[in-house]
Amino acid sequence: MAEHGQRRSRRPHTAQLRLRPPRNRVDPRALRWWRVQALVTVSGPLLLIAAGLLVLSVALFPGALPWYGPLVAVVLVLPALGYQLLMPRWRYRVHAWELGESAVYAAGGWLWQRRRVAPLSRVQTVDTERGPIQQYFGLATVTVTTASTAGNVRIAGLSDEDAAHLAERIGTAAQAIPGDAA
Repeated sequence: MAEHGQRRSRRPHTAQLRLRPPRNRVDPRALRWWRVQALVTVSGPLLLIAAGLLVLSVALFPGALPWYGPLVAVVLVLPALGYQLLMPRWRYRVHAWELGESAVYAAGGWLWQRRRVAPLSRVQTVDTERGPIQQYFGLATVTVTTASTAGNVRIAGLSDEDAAHLAERIGTAAQAIPGDAA
C-alpha cells in the first residue's frame, strides 16, 4: 500500500501522446468554395423557407407577424447566417495535410473534426475528384484509399495543381514502400 494514505492507481502510467496539426494548409480559395457550398446546401434553403413563411404570414395571418417574424428570424435566419459566416472560416482553420516519408496525414471537418494518419505501405489507390463548384474555383479533393476499415483519407480544398502533384507523390511513395496493401 502507498504511504500516507495515498492509493496506488491500478492503471500503469502511460505518456500522453499529442498529434501535432499537419503542416500544409489547403488553398485559400477553399473558403469561397465552402461559402458557395453553404449557400447552396444549407443557408440558401433556410433563407428561402424563412422568406416564404413571412410572405405567407403577411398574406394570410397579418396579425401574427409581431411574434411570428422574430420566431422565424431566431429559428431560420440566424442559424442560416451563422452557418454561412462561421463554417467556412472554421473549416479553413481545421483542414490541413502533410505527406511524410512513411505516411500521409490529414485533418478535416469543422464540428466533428477528424485527423487521420495512413501509412503509405497500406495505400491501395489515390483518386482526385473535382465537383462542379470545385472546378469553378480551380480546386480538387485527393482521396487516399487504404487497406483499413477506418475509411479513406480525404484532403479537400487543394488547388488543381497541388492535388495532381500530391496524388503523384503519394502514388510514387506508396510504390516505393513495401507493404500489405497490394
